[in-house]
Amino acid sequence: MTLQPTGASRREFMSVTAAAGGGLLLGFAIAAKAEAAETAGAAALNAFVRIDPQGVVTIMSKNPEIGQGIKTSLPMLIAEELDVAWENVRIEQADSEPKVFGLQIAGGSMATPLNWESLRRVGAVARAMMVQAAAQAWNCPPGECTTSPGQVIHKASNRTASYGSLAGLCAGLAQPDPKTVPLKDPKDYRIIGKPMAQYDTPRIVTGAPLFGIDVRLPGMLYATYVKAPVFGAKVASADLAAAQAVKGVRKAFVVEGGTNLAGLLPGVAVVADSWWAARKGRDKLNIQWADHPTQSQSSAAFARRAAELGAAAPQKSLRNDGDVAKALAGASRTVEAAYAYPFIAHAPMEPQNCTAAFKDGKMEIWAPTQNPDTGRGMIAQLLGLKPEDITIHITRSGGGFGRRLNADYMVEAAWIAREAGAPVKLLWTREDDMQHDFYRPGGFHFLKGGVDAAGHVVAWQDHFVTYGQGDAVASSAAMGAGEFPAQFVANCSIGQSTMPLGVPTGPLRAPGSNALAFVMQSFIDELAHAAGADPVAFRLTLLGTEGMVGKPPAAYNAERMRGVLKAVAEQSGWAGRGKLPARTGMGVAFHFSHLGYFAEVAQVTVANSGKVKVDRIWIAADVGRQIVNPSGGLNQVQGAAIDGLSAALYQKITIENGAVKQRNFGDYPLLRMADAPPVDVRFVMTDYPPTGLGEPALPPVIPAVTNAIFAATGKRIRSLPIDPSLLKA
Repeated sequence: MTLQPTGASRREFMSVTAAAGGGLLLGFAIAAKAEAAETAGAAALNAFVRIDPQGVVTIMSKNPEIGQGIKTSLPMLIAEELDVAWENVRIEQADSEPKVFGLQIAGGSMATPLNWESLRRVGAVARAMMVQAAAQAWNCPPGECTTSPGQVIHKASNRTASYGSLAGLCAGLAQPDPKTVPLKDPKDYRIIGKPMAQYDTPRIVTGAPLFGIDVRLPGMLYATYVKAPVFGAKVASADLAAAQAVKGVRKAFVVEGGTNLAGLLPGVAVVADSWWAARKGRDKLNIQWADHPTQSQSSAAFARRAAELGAAAPQKSLRNDGDVAKALAGASRTVEAAYAYPFIAHAPMEPQNCTAAFKDGKMEIWAPTQNPDTGRGMIAQLLGLKPEDITIHITRSGGGFGRRLNADYMVEAAWIAREAGAPVKLLWTREDDMQHDFYRPGGFHFLKGGVDAAGHVVAWQDHFVTYGQGDAVASSAAMGAGEFPAQFVANCSIGQSTMPLGVPTGPLRAPGSNALAFVMQSFIDELAHAAGADPVAFRLTLLGTEGMVGKPPAAYNAERMRGVLKAVAEQSGWAGRGKLPARTGMGVAFHFSHLGYFAEVAQVTVANSGKVKVDRIWIAADVGRQIVNPSGGLNQVQGAAIDGLSAALYQKITIENGAVKQRNFGDYPLLRMADAPPVDVRFVMTDYPPTGLGEPALPPVIPAVTNAIFAATGKRIRSLPIDPSLLKA
């Protein structure tokens, strides 16, 4: 089976809309007229909506679902404005069709802000067409008609008509301009703002085929692909004959590959009748790898080089406000500290996989991808195909966290399928996934700060040592010149130095912010302690009294941040923290990222052995005026906090001789359920457009925990993950 949506197939649906001759451009999506749009008894009103005679509404979910709940929340926007009962809605995952659906990507917590208005207008246009069809049938003005879930009503004549009876009548109707169609008043919402169960949950808990790893095709073979432990190293030799002698192995071959760490790298493919046979054949390869310059790199060497660079002048100035040296010299108290954080892996539960079929010059792909069109472009370039000759079916992902924004596994599967001459499912092992990631880059910060006699921050200096070459910084390894507290401290300098890196890096949930918040909010805590100030009051003073500070793209709404900071202090009972028992403490932190303002408090208890137990997390969040799906929003905030705790307590990727040392969850642990604390979430509603929730809750939880450890023990955490041996009583 291919996990193809039920009802109208992709080709049937698209041929219907194409036969309709195009029509209306709904902002980013071509929504076709409904003429000749009868498919299995259902009328297609546009690219997103299909209604059958029984009134069942099928809505296409355009973006990849990676666990963030977008397959449920985006269709909720359409269903609300279409005015249908949620129990009559069915949802199908759309294929990658950028000319139809526009941008289809899971990343940056941007699904809600990018689609909030446009998808509501998709539903509103469909509703307007229902009203128009009824008015035409009843020979009355459309303005006399209203809707209630799933039907059009003409109160003057006491007539009603179901959407199912009207859908076929929409053929040939002129579609209204989406900009002219009125949207609902939020007070009339029946779906938006109501807790909805995730649409796929029944299939997930019953083990029904849904994920990329579940795809099956007739005549499908299985493949494994072995790459060098040192990134980009070529194959010197491999015993292909030994691999091909294994029962069930069809073919083993060397792939020359290239030097782009995000593309097709050198390796050896084994194709077999079963995954187990492919794995056994792989074990017989006895591959010898060529030498590679990255072999000289290691985490220990990076740390040594960072210390050397940190002691010297920065290679580049990112920001230089006021006179930092003079302000430090005149400060009542100064603090100096060095902070560091490691590479970490994404570690999704579902390893990378992709199914590919190549026939008659066309490629068909089934992939758990966050960014399908990037995969299409890379495959087209690699294989010399036209992008339009590549079909990509988006399957559900068993976690992504940014890893599946890269398309290396898709490119590998496409290449192997072409060489194998049959449909192939490529499946990585857990070790492959751990040792061939695009890692959250490590980094080093050498900080100096000063406070005056009144406890105000008068100087801030950060020499940031990261990875790159000259001004070119590795993926997700940069820091912006506006990183808080820039713009809030008159004398502020941020410098940058780089060192070469042969390890692939990339975005991981809340890129950049997931590490920078730890550094900035921890050092702010150090300055608060130096000033003898309450950490919450100190931060409120630092935020000042203004509303918007700075200009885009570095604009920062201090009023909103003060709002969540005050809310989380009240929520957590911050004022009563002095009554906590010995070696129990509370810490606070805040961070702005992905358009969301978040403040968090952690309570931790540190045993005499040094073991850290996180007792509870409190989170106050401001993402605007509307939470589309409160249950999904709560899930995202709590999940992000748990993700951040894993990074704080356990996660570390170590490079030795150019390769990743960690192999599996045995030496790269994640937070277990028994250790997960309660996470209390409060949404602070403000009159701003709604923004995303998948990422911005993660960054503050790490410094909230490390600051709580200081409150409990008097010992400052300046590197991650937290080392319990340093916290013994």
